[in-house]
Amino acid sequence: MTIIYFLLLLSVIICIHEAGHLAAAKIFNVYCYEYSFGMGPLLFQKQGKETKYSIRALPIGGYVSMAGETDAQDVYPDVEVPEGRRLNDIAKWKKIIILLAGVFMNFVLAWLIFSMIMLGTGAYAESPKAEVGSLMENSAAEKAGFLPGDKILTVTKADGNSANPKTYLDLQVFLADNEDGELLYTIQRGEQVLDITVTPEYNEEHGSYLIGIVGPDAEVRSVNLLNCWWYGVLEMRSIMRIMITTLISLIHGFGLNQLSGPVGIYNAAGEAASYGLASFVMLIGELSLNVGIFNLLPVPVLDGGQVVVTLVEAVLHRELNEKLKTAVMAACWVLLIAMMLYVTWNDISRLIF
Repeated sequence: MTIIYFLLLLSVIICIHEAGHLAAAKIFNVYCYEYSFGMGPLLFQKQGKETKYSIRALPIGGYVSMAGETDAQDVYPDVEVPEGRRLNDIAKWKKIIILLAGVFMNFVLAWLIFSMIMLGTGAYAESPKAEVGSLMENSAAEKAGFLPGDKILTVTKADGNSANPKTYLDLQVFLADNEDGELLYTIQRGEQVLDITVTPEYNEEHGSYLIGIVGPDAEVRSVNLLNCWWYGVLEMRSIMRIMITTLISLIHGFGLNQLSGPVGIYNAAGEAASYGLASFVMLIGELSLNVGIFNLLPVPVLDGGQVVVTLVEAVLHRELNEKLKTAVMAACWVLLIAMMLYVTWNDISRLIF
């Protein structure tokens, strides 16, 4: 069943993303050779009016082959494309819309899922500000001198990585990969700004390292069919903030051991499904948002990188050298494959050790 959940999860996210590219390309009359779910050997294919619809063996991605793309032309050399229907024949702004349509669909899917989840639960818990609500008795935080009402301005880890949490959720996310490392808190107490150093202590009851700070109570708001769409946006914004914060940390070299790949997603799919339909659908929404944000990175093999290339070409009023673009894309593929191997090893290590 976990295999089925895993395939279902990937299928929804990939199909939605690629359908966005396909729909935008059709709107702007760009000739599309093939819409494919999956990579590798062909399992099934159906010929549409002009586009082939395929299912391939490895459900780890997908693509839309459009006329005007170098690699697509090599794969379909015998297909006669009508004049003016290639990707490089249309205006740059239209090309950018096509490139971003997949990400847009990932965001729309996530928003719809979050909105429906909020409507189903009938409530939305808004994360409180990053303040000390109360302290666990005899905790590290209590010993260090924290007091209820302290406003947390900055948290700095032992490795120098720091954050300015706006909400208590931001604080939890930032500290998720910190166990017993020393932490420096900059807090505001009344008119005073103080620095407090604290080291998390292992808590037998919770089975983890804790500081002992308890956040203020969340403000719970009632959700109905009219306002669920707005609370879906707020939930989406909250999760996006977490993802972007994590991404920035990764760029600075922090938290690399927390990265997860297909094996991790496989395990998460089975675990989420065991909690019920709502939990599984929520995971689809979160991963759809994750895929959307990841594809916005300015890496040439991703949608965001292609947008950057298109903008550069628009400024220069000419196409970039094809050999240069091919070399850069090949290098990026090597880096992505290396990252995939790394995160897969991370996932396997967590299972074994």
